[in-house]
Amino acid sequence: MQSTFPSAVELAAGDLDEPDSLGAALAGVSKVFLLGGFPTLPQHLRRMEKAGIDHVVLLTSRCVVGGQPDNAITRMWLDSEAAVRDAGIPWTILRPSGFHSNALRWLPQLEQGDVVRAPWPRVPIASIDPFDIAAVAATALTQPGFAYTSPSLSGPEPLTPAEQVATLARALHRPLRYQALSDDEARAAMEGDTPHDFVDAFFRFFSEGEFDDATVVDTVHQITGQQPRTFEAWTEAHAHQFGPGG
Repeated sequence: MQSTFPSAVELAAGDLDEPDSLGAALAGVSKVFLLGGFPTLPQHLRRMEKAGIDHVVLLTSRCVVGGQPDNAITRMWLDSEAAVRDAGIPWTILRPSGFHSNALRWLPQLEQGDVVRAPWPRVPIASIDPFDIAAVAATALTQPGFAYTSPSLSGPEPLTPAEQVATLARALHRPLRYQALSDDEARAAMEGDTPHDFVDAFFRFFSEGEFDDATVVDTVHQITGQQPRTFEAWTEAHAHQFGPGG
């Protein structure tokens, strides 16, 4: 397995869909950073408890804060949080906003031209750099005082899709344009590769206003001592991922 990790980092493969696959990954480990959203989490957590894990940091979403349990996406994250709370291991739950890196979903469109078509033109999101989530997780795993806490996380500014596309255009030195999709167009496009109940959940979030992901919070700075990275900084750092034009 090729890796860009430092030589001191030991890699162990596992599959969160397969409860029996993480034995090697848990050997000699005392703390775990865990992605939510998998129905197998209770089984994995039982194995972690038996392996002597003494702290789990779980990644979910801040849509759970005041969220509706009958929304499929909110329910998925709520179930993950319940599984961690029910396990006999100290936990920290990180609830971030949407990610800066979600802009990578536009790659297929950018390979075809300079128009990015996306829904919800009036919905800003205070998206966060995954780097900042990792910094918070590392702090929670290595410093005392974070057990049994559930901090919400965000980036430093809310941006609409058009504002994100304009920022990306500057980083890529391309004349990108944003074109809004209607709800009908967006639903038809999403149902090609997204479960129907998740499509409904997204429309409840952003068309019906069930989830406001625009609120900026200061927790990244409070926990890490560093200001969260802007979407502009993320686009400049990751322009190479968008092809030769970047």
